[in-house]
Amino acid sequence: MSEDLSYPGGKLRLFVEAPLGEGARVVLEEGQAHYLLHVMRAKVGDRLNFFNGQDGEWVAEITETAKRTCTAVCARQLEPQTEVPDLWLCFAPVKKTPADYLTQKATELGVRVLQPIFTRRTIVSRVNTERMLANAVEAAEQSGRVSVPEIREAIALDKLLASWPAERRILFCDEAGDAPSIADALMTERGGSWAVFTGPEGGFDPAERALLRAQANVMAVSLGGRILRADTAALSALSVWQALTGDWR
Repeated sequence: MSEDLSYPGGKLRLFVEAPLGEGARVVLEEGQAHYLLHVMRAKVGDRLNFFNGQDGEWVAEITETAKRTCTAVCARQLEPQTEVPDLWLCFAPVKKTPADYLTQKATELGVRVLQPIFTRRTIVSRVNTERMLANAVEAAEQSGRVSVPEIREAIALDKLLASWPAERRILFCDEAGDAPSIADALMTERGGSWAVFTGPEGGFDPAERALLRAQANVMAVSLGGRILRADTAALSALSVWQALTGDWR
């Protein structure tokens, strides 16, 4: 008997790169096919959902299976393509497990771009963008969004700011404590293009703080009186932004 494939958290959704539309045939890559066939025990006639970040979300039916491959055909569109608010997260990377967690949760919170930045106090010297993308895809599949955030290569803070788009506002999470609270600062803001900037363990150094504050379109804010971990600070700022000026309103 055919059934909708699901897991304890909900309906099974997969991100694919193939075009989606009525009658579109999708041949899954080997890893996804292995998961469907050997973990989910999928069979011909079972249904699942696809999204690709361009064509919305589609119900598809498995039509062919083999030892290492699986093919499904799109039947109907469930959701049109929508986009999350124009919000970037520019963050100093932290050690592996917090970085994985940060990528997953930022995806759930609706970030459009994840941009790692190297600062003078950044401990991590290399960023595995493939690992970040895998975490982002998994989080998008489980959270119900129909897009995956863009994962950008890590760049030095000064180089990023040198080519910063003039129209994009910067929400600078300044740990020095001499900025207004993030809630007060954002209370009258509505939408637009934004980027949240958060620093490494130890924070931005004085020269970097001065560089950020000197940007034409920057809003320095405080996240309160307690010391937050780098990943906690980033997720807190994203949550407040979404609540006050994003798509949580």
